[in-house]
Amino acid sequence: MQLGLIGLGKMGGFMAQRLIGAGHAVVGFDQSAATRAEVAQHGVTGVESLADLVGKLKAPRAVWVMVPHGPPTESTINALLGLVAADDILIDGGNSHFTESQAAARRCAAKGVHFVDAGVSGGVWGLTEGYCLMVGGPADACKRLEPIFRALAPKDGYARVGDSGAGHFVKMIHNAIEYAMLQAYGEGFECMQRSEFKLQLGAIAQLWNHGAVVRSWLLELLTRALQTEGDELGKVAGYVDDSGTGRWTVEYAVANAIPIPGITTSVYERFASRQDERFAMKVIAALRQQFGGHQVHAEK
Repeated sequence: MQLGLIGLGKMGGFMAQRLIGAGHAVVGFDQSAATRAEVAQHGVTGVESLADLVGKLKAPRAVWVMVPHGPPTESTINALLGLVAADDILIDGGNSHFTESQAAARRCAAKGVHFVDAGVSGGVWGLTEGYCLMVGGPADACKRLEPIFRALAPKDGYARVGDSGAGHFVKMIHNAIEYAMLQAYGEGFECMQRSEFKLQLGAIAQLWNHGAVVRSWLLELLTRALQTEGDELGKVAGYVDDSGTGRWTVEYAVANAIPIPGITTSVYERFASRQDERFAMKVIAALRQQFGGHQVHAEK
């Protein structure tokens, strides 16, 4: 297939490489000329404007938007609606709020354009391991895009989860669960780090991945982080950012009277991390760097 891809940074650039490796053609746009030049080395056909991108795609077109959620995504979709034609497909692969995706779907439908929202999990490891894709949108449009989805995802790592907005809703919940899992690992390892025993945390993280109930990919990444940074994570500040999906999940739960104390606490703990230095927050910050390439703040 031929795909237009807007946003060729950390995630978008790796996605383009994976698609090209699977035999698909990618026409890409990024505001940075240096980024366009970099991905061109991997076979991406770089263009200098959205109009150029749409012009190089054969109808019916498929254009994937991979830019930050909020105004950047909204303005990009609105600009594309002035360029694409009926029966084309626009895909939002960012972490947009699901209600914004539902609104975008209505704007697209008014012009006969199909809108698909794709929740994407996999972080910086997606190039080699594949991306888990949670897709929402019209069934026919999603079916048309399956070759792209299957190329990006590992085996059994793609599913259409519902109508427009469902993909980003499921990804929002996915991220909120991630918040709580990271919090549990952080707190547990802080207990061991502050204990009377001289425990080798990296060795314990590695041990638990062999048959323990708490084994997981996150624990594998924690093993890697502790081996790289040392058991004290001395160069990692216990300052943890949040992308917004955890807050949105708490807001959704409150609005619908759904008790989610574990997830809610993990969101508030991230706020607390910006005031007090705790080892649990070092663990979470190091894990986010490992699985998502998120920036860590240097130890003061």
